[in-house]
Amino acid sequence: MKKESQPSRARAVRSEPLQPGRSAARPLSPAFRGRAAPPSAAPASSLRFPPFLPWKPRPSSLLSAPVVMGPAALLPMLLVPLAVAAGGPEVRSLRGSWRLRSGNGSVSLRAEVPGCVHTALLCQGLIQDPYYRFNDVMYRWISLDNWTYSRTFKTPFDFRKWQKVNLVFEGVDTVAQILLNNVTLGRTDNMFNRYSFDITSVIQEVNFVEVRFLSAISYAAEQSRCHKAHSIPPACPPPVQKGECHVNFIRKEQCSFSWDWGPSFPTQGIWKDVRIEAYNHYHLIYFSVTPFFEKSTHLWYLEVESIFDVVSSKPIAGLVTVNIPKLQTQQTFSVKLQPGEGTIVLLVNINKSAAVEAWWPNGHGKQTGYNMTTTFMMEAGCQIEKFSKVYFRTVELVQEPIPGSPGLSFYFRINGRPIFIKGSNWIPADSFQDRVTYDTLRLLLKSAADANMNALRVWGGGIYEQDEFYDICDEIGIMIWQDFMFACALYPTDQNYLESVRAEVSHQVRRLKSHPSVILWSGNNENEAAIASNWFSIPYSDVGVYIKDYVTLYVENIREIVLREDKSRPFVASSPTNGLESVKEGWLSRNPYDTHYGDTHFYDYSSDCWNWTVYPKTRFASEYGFQSWPSFSTIEKVSSPEDWSYTSNFSLHRQHHEGGNIQMLQEVGRHFKLPQSPDPVKQFKDMIFLTQVMQAQCIKTETEFYRFSQSEIINGEGHTMGALYWQLNDIWQAPSWASLEYGGKWKLLHYFAQNFFAPLLPVAYEDKGMLHIYGVSDLHEDHKLTLRVVVHAWSSLEPVCTLAKEGVTVKAQSAVPIYNESISDLLERCRNCTRRSCVITFCLVGEDGLQSPVNHYFLSSFKDAVGLEKTQLSASVSQQDDIYVFALQTTAIAPFVTLDVGSIKGRFSDNGFLMTEKKKMVVFYPWEPTSVEELESSLILTSLLDVV
Repeated sequence: MKKESQPSRARAVRSEPLQPGRSAARPLSPAFRGRAAPPSAAPASSLRFPPFLPWKPRPSSLLSAPVVMGPAALLPMLLVPLAVAAGGPEVRSLRGSWRLRSGNGSVSLRAEVPGCVHTALLCQGLIQDPYYRFNDVMYRWISLDNWTYSRTFKTPFDFRKWQKVNLVFEGVDTVAQILLNNVTLGRTDNMFNRYSFDITSVIQEVNFVEVRFLSAISYAAEQSRCHKAHSIPPACPPPVQKGECHVNFIRKEQCSFSWDWGPSFPTQGIWKDVRIEAYNHYHLIYFSVTPFFEKSTHLWYLEVESIFDVVSSKPIAGLVTVNIPKLQTQQTFSVKLQPGEGTIVLLVNINKSAAVEAWWPNGHGKQTGYNMTTTFMMEAGCQIEKFSKVYFRTVELVQEPIPGSPGLSFYFRINGRPIFIKGSNWIPADSFQDRVTYDTLRLLLKSAADANMNALRVWGGGIYEQDEFYDICDEIGIMIWQDFMFACALYPTDQNYLESVRAEVSHQVRRLKSHPSVILWSGNNENEAAIASNWFSIPYSDVGVYIKDYVTLYVENIREIVLREDKSRPFVASSPTNGLESVKEGWLSRNPYDTHYGDTHFYDYSSDCWNWTVYPKTRFASEYGFQSWPSFSTIEKVSSPEDWSYTSNFSLHRQHHEGGNIQMLQEVGRHFKLPQSPDPVKQFKDMIFLTQVMQAQCIKTETEFYRFSQSEIINGEGHTMGALYWQLNDIWQAPSWASLEYGGKWKLLHYFAQNFFAPLLPVAYEDKGMLHIYGVSDLHEDHKLTLRVVVHAWSSLEPVCTLAKEGVTVKAQSAVPIYNESISDLLERCRNCTRRSCVITFCLVGEDGLQSPVNHYFLSSFKDAVGLEKTQLSASVSQQDDIYVFALQTTAIAPFVTLDVGSIKGRFSDNGFLMTEKKKMVVFYPWEPTSVEELESSLILTSLLDVV
């Protein structure tokens, strides 16, 4: 997402760490690596693990890589891994109640860990909801203070019995000094790292732990001031965002300093688990399983990787057994752990007689997984049993020449099958991560799957999501394009910063690489484009310095670590990028938006969004979108009656995209009459409704264009194989590009997405007076279908004319033309029809109940339409088991019929639809208990003619 930037306001100097001592808390890195592939016929007792040798990464370069990026690697995930140890380590969490105090001690309160200062203050009633009205600005003082978390705890075991005791923080947000019993253990400066501190010599029977935070705002400003090399733009966000400066100098959620869809809440807190780990001999730190498919033998094998901290003074020998019962696979390895830190990698051959079922994306098959047990039986110390779930799938990013087109393709092959990527972009679900529960994530991700999405891009200005996020995606088949957390800015490359980033990348790749849902690593969001398009007005003579920084950070550091840690997935340095062409041009292409290569981001708020010719016929559309306002019921929770106007101070304050409210007005005004109600609240509600209609219709038009472009090359452009609109979800209640409101309520766009991402869909567009209809299919087989085209006059529920074209072949996983006719001929056949008085609907119908959604094509703007009559809409509600059925009736054709039940949580089966028949049944799926009476009393039925 392009963050509106402005030129750097300050020439900076040098960046030094505010406080020294990073190394004490670095995540463990492997000092050596061994590999073992067991001889298939050897008995377990004779299997020997080769001696450990210093490990060197294999030389590899994308410059010499084939055009298919990423091996056909079969990837797994670990589903809620459990470690069972006989006489094993003591692991005790310190989550729960802590004390929290402000810098001068004037504020002191109880605080939950995991958590942050803002939610602690809210929980104790010391502040209002931070999202209420103007509180994002009113509560800026919280982020400017330096807060301290502390607690006393008794050691729940005899610490003298253990060779090593660690204090482990899974996530510290962000800059802090860690003390135990008044001894400084180390410092943290990266929200995305895991920190482990050796407290063996410090721990006592009763302990006092402190985490002394430094304001992220102050730290970022200080780092910028100390950076004595060249400036690192942008210095500050645009004023409309009401944000903080120099976010690129701190390894923290970048949008926490504000974005063009979100507030500035630079949090402080222990945002993930904190625990004590005590162990003897050795301790397992990271565990991953990555299956690979050997094409020459058509056999699978697993790479089982375990990273240990070995505290024994002597080598430890033992056996490791890997067992997958359902695949009749069990193998045992003889291993030896050397003192220190290290990795062992076991290569496990899957039984050749076992039938492996692959993991497929949503809409393409099952998400089959297999239970696996890995048992470590060592001479000394404990026995560890690791339970995990392994999912099999291959991924390739294909970039190869296309006949009849310059450039290269850009598409994903999953399990050998090209997949059209359908979905959206994910941002953090809340400014305060401790409020994001498993249920929050499941609701949002399930809504994506329910709208026929198969992928999301985890955008690079937020966070690496929590484990449960990826677990759910694995379970429901949502593929993840995973950005690293760098967005819309240039970044420093001093040694301390790079060390921190290297630890971050290593930790995150190890943490996430077992998930089959993750299909791509991407270095950053829009930073290649920022340099290529010179967003920050860098003098030409200085550009070379920034290009060098770019290559240093994303290629020589991030990419190098990714290739070392994970050989099973493709990597791109940026988005948008020209892919291999960018590599060829030294990692920064002249035009990263070139439609003949890679992916593109496209935003245009000045053209007519109903006009498909303004959209790029790109290889892959990874960002595009339009804004709308969330529902009145969502806004109402964080506003007061004086705010309920499109031009109120609140409405201006909540809009963080420069000119956004005016752009929506202009886009609405192209095709609809603007609301004129004398009642300001009614006018505000009407405007909200129209922005949602406009957004849905615009993104429908653009997405359908990308889908019907997948199988054709026109003037050298086409073969579009991905459509990820911006954005899926909201971080707070405000106008944005999202299709899901804060809290999960579906906007009209999300209901439209359910149709425009349907596996079978007819799509219409007009070109030079001709109406073209394409049959778009994600189905794996060809189908002979009937195309039904119906023309309605706006003034009657009775069709003017109908056409049934039988024997239409819609090919598997393609988009093919199935109908074309001049619109003037069509209207002439349908007597009494003009562009202004009629509308076209169409659908595809096959055997065995196969049917597409009913699609429509508007022949004129609604403000010019003739014959539309205000309808009498009514609904009756009944309950059937756990769902509710709304029986709708209308007296006339009704465009954009919308059902709204306010704050009752749930979704409808359809919404915002064109009602061309007297009756329609709509199902409501509740997310919480409700009743017929509650739904009836909350229901508001709206169609276009209710807007006055």
